[in-house]
Amino acid sequence: MNVFEKNESNVRSYCRSFPAVFHRSKGSIVYSDSGKEYIDFLAGAGALNYGHNNDYIKQEVILYLEADAITHGLDFYTSAKERFLAKFLENVLTPKSLDYRIQFCGPTGTNAVEAALKLARKIKKRTGIFSFMGAYHGMTLGSLSVTGNTTIRSGIWGTSNNVTFMPYPYGFMETIDTIEYIESVLNDVNSGIEKPAAIIFETVQAEGGVIVAPIEWMQKLRELCYQHDILLICDDIQVGCGRTGPFFSFERANIVPDMVVLSKSISGYGFPMSLLLIKPELDIWEPAEHTGTFRGNQLAFVGGTAALEYRENIQLEKDVKVKESFLKAFLDEEIQSISAEITIRGIGMIWGIDITNFGGSALAKKIASRCFELGLIVERVGRNDTVIKILPPLTINMTVLQKGCSIIKQAFNECLV
Repeated sequence: MNVFEKNESNVRSYCRSFPAVFHRSKGSIVYSDSGKEYIDFLAGAGALNYGHNNDYIKQEVILYLEADAITHGLDFYTSAKERFLAKFLENVLTPKSLDYRIQFCGPTGTNAVEAALKLARKIKKRTGIFSFMGAYHGMTLGSLSVTGNTTIRSGIWGTSNNVTFMPYPYGFMETIDTIEYIESVLNDVNSGIEKPAAIIFETVQAEGGVIVAPIEWMQKLRELCYQHDILLICDDIQVGCGRTGPFFSFERANIVPDMVVLSKSISGYGFPMSLLLIKPELDIWEPAEHTGTFRGNQLAFVGGTAALEYRENIQLEKDVKVKESFLKAFLDEEIQSISAEITIRGIGMIWGIDITNFGGSALAKKIASRCFELGLIVERVGRNDTVIKILPPLTINMTVLQKGCSIIKQAFNECLV
């Protein structure tokens, strides 16, 4: 029994699927202490859009550290925060004609989700929240309350108070107008469901199985919220920061949410950081009404600023579109062609191979395990973990991307023998 199994909590997760001791990483490759190389199709669950140890970002961080600059600053004014705010406005908000106040929350995405839910209830003076079946928003109590997976909520009391789960356009729900259903619930005085303060949604349910919301559906959801005086919160934690192509994943629908939650790759280097973007008229917080000791992660500000510069320098959005085309073609031609029971879903640089009806969770686990043996880290998501999720760094070299995909194909072929 190693020190991890002996001393680390049973709650550990990823290490059970990828049982190696890692010590070095660069770009899209991670290395175990035995020297074996692994192509990374997990990318820190979306926290490493710019790859491991990105040279441009790393240099800025090193220079900052060598200057003995502030590393922890609560919500003090600091030069690092000032530069990040200016760059975020210059490179993201202003070009997109978006007007948001920026709230720095605790270190992880769930902290920003908590802030959004709390603020929405304060604004509307209503306790209810609508979320969606299949949603994932985090592991703290408020975030768990709007997360659909009952397994990860099991044993926790009181997490579902005042939360109603509505149907997402997936599975048999694709055959009905789910927005019309929500409308009917809101208009029916006998539905038993009161008008919520907010509706929180993901444009792509990543952990839910890589389910991409249709553009028309998102537009109808935005209009419904306008008509019923409900706030719309977009959780862009995993699929924001360029994962779908544009910086925000909701841009393709030409909508503007009332609040947007960002985390994971916003710091550019894997540093803990989360933001809540709030329409100015909704920023009714009192000073210190929502705080957190690590809401001033200065290294994250430095990394985030460098990341915004880097993505512009290399025209990352165009590069993602090229790789999106490759992934779609490969998965359609080489994987979906294996069986009509396999479903391919995705957008940008997040794709899912759904084998729910083709071997299910047992085969998905077998394939993912074989991929790891062959030198590829790829995880399983969705209901019963039946979807193999492809989530490489956005900056992955095309040759490495092709090699990783070939490993997936090899694993399929070997596991189907």
